[in-house]
Amino acid sequence: MEQELPQTVSGHQNDAVEDDDDAPTLSLEALEALKEFLTEQSHSLNDTAGETAPALISEDWRMSQFWYDHHTAQTLAQEVLTLRKSDSTRVACVACPSLYAYLKNIDSDVSVQLLEYDTRFEQYGSDFTFYDYNQPEDLPFELKHGFDIVVADPPYLSQECLEKVSKTVSFLARPEKPYLLLLTGEVQKERAAELMGLHPCGFRPRHSSKLGNEFRLFTSYDPETRLGGWDN
Repeated sequence: MEQELPQTVSGHQNDAVEDDDDAPTLSLEALEALKEFLTEQSHSLNDTAGETAPALISEDWRMSQFWYDHHTAQTLAQEVLTLRKSDSTRVACVACPSLYAYLKNIDSDVSVQLLEYDTRFEQYGSDFTFYDYNQPEDLPFELKHGFDIVVADPPYLSQECLEKVSKTVSFLARPEKPYLLLLTGEVQKERAAELMGLHPCGFRPRHSSKLGNEFRLFTSYDPETRLGGWDN
């Protein structure tokens, strides 16, 4: 449907046209800059529209489940795929099922294992491994030291929980220079450094449920210009 020209108070469209001589005009340089800006905005909107979010199982707060918002999940998934060096690269998602879903949504061929307590995720078939953080190393032997990238999101912000999850991360990660990513509260900053040698990044994870606690992303490697880099 074509848009009609706005009418003036007198009700005559021609009145608006007659006043055009007095309207301010832009220089050629300003017009070119505006054109470039609008083109970039159009590309940005098109890119966002193409990022279709995957269907997620509903959160169960009784199990301390809080999914990342779209921007956070998309950013984390892109980071993992950037770290992925080849088709043989293996990724472990410890208690972060929404990240698993986003990874598979972007690249269905990525090799990723979800370790999760919630058995609703058994629908992911062989990509699912039941995991109870209270038994941090009670896992199939074939998973031991089998992953190049390990992403963990402990379900609770207690020291005990992080200590046990850190044992799981050590169990899963390859011995030689694995990429480790930890998502947890700001309050765990010193423990993350002590237990796993991790550093906080400038990027701040957000959740769909708008949690009150300040969350951080910690990594074992320097992401440089990605993820806001390491905080000093």
